[in-house]
Amino acid sequence: MFGVKTKGQTTLEVVILIGFVVAALIAMGVYIKRGMQGRLRDSADQIGEQYSAGNTTGKYTTTISMEQNESMQKGGHVDTTIVKNEQRKSGSETVSDFSLGY
Repeated sequence: MFGVKTKGQTTLEVVILIGFVVAALIAMGVYIKRGMQGRLRDSADQIGEQYSAGNTTGKYTTTISMEQNESMQKGGHVDTTIVKNEQRKSGSETVSDFSLGY
């Protein structure tokens, strides 16, 4: 008779304890998410402004120069030797000021 009452009481205590643990984990989830977002934003801020296609303009000039020697052989065969092959790229890229909407 004594064991029957305590058995139901013990089950109720375990259910209430599990409920408190689940509620605590749900409440902590919000703070854990905020902490992770803060770390991610801090890391991005340390890198600097990120590339934005709509806010970036650039002007480049590419110069290519090549020298080659060709020699004609018997039977119409042509030997081609590339002596110099250079490519130069110069210019600038500008990221305009943009707000993130925060």
